[in-house]
Amino acid sequence: MNKPVRSCIQILFAILISTVFLSCTASRKAVREPIKEQGADFLTGKLKEHEFKFNQFSTKFNATYEVDRKKTSISGNLRIERDSIIWISITPALGIEAVRFMLTPDSIKFINRLNNTFLANKFTYINQLINKTLDYDMAQAFLLGNDFSLYETNTFKASVENQQYKLSTTDRRKLRRYVRRSEDDIGIPIQSIWLDPESFKVTKVLLKEAERDSRRFVADYAGFADINQEQIPSDLEFKVETDEQKIYIKINYSKIQINQEQTYPFRIPESYSEIKDLQLNK
Repeated sequence: MNKPVRSCIQILFAILISTVFLSCTASRKAVREPIKEQGADFLTGKLKEHEFKFNQFSTKFNATYEVDRKKTSISGNLRIERDSIIWISITPALGIEAVRFMLTPDSIKFINRLNNTFLANKFTYINQLINKTLDYDMAQAFLLGNDFSLYETNTFKASVENQQYKLSTTDRRKLRRYVRRSEDDIGIPIQSIWLDPESFKVTKVLLKEAERDSRRFVADYAGFADINQEQIPSDLEFKVETDEQKIYIKINYSKIQINQEQTYPFRIPESYSEIKDLQLNK
């Protein structure tokens, strides 16, 4: 697989495990007065109340991926049908599409237009690829700055840190009614969520392995755009840290649209050859 396409795929999957173009972007407001401590039930209720609600979402994006001090920049289009489809078209250069992804709760599909290949597999293939438990709900939440909607909230503990509310939990489990037969050991060892004390929007998320402190994923949401009376993250930064390496990804959303009619085209040409492995490390 050629280097530009491999980098595109690595960006996508680093985001999964884990915004300078919007003139309407608003920075976080500085809070000078001490904030009042609140209980976990109050904060999880406010988190749900103020989450980004939508049916369809679309945006153009620019992204920078850095690993071992080497940077790769790409751009593309992202479309989401709530709880159903994540559709991504990636254009590394010259506005020519190189790869296209479509994720559903059950499947992953991928087209490489540079070498006329495609992959179609179950969503669980992603877990094999990144050696991590992930589901569609997590992927959608990371891209939109929401909490995971299919996971329990009754184990959170509340605190205040750096003038923001903080919710922390260990061994957060997927709600039983949403566990599929094909899923095993669906849980999150350690998670922390930071909330803006005025908007109650998610500003930061930390996921960490219980037994390996060096393995962690951090999502930062530094800027928000006001679209149709919704505050939507427009400046996203993801950090993936393991024993072997550190990965940094910055994503800038522009031309955001909410609840506009859109399509998710994904036709595999008959001339394309099927592959079984995305081969990220080759």
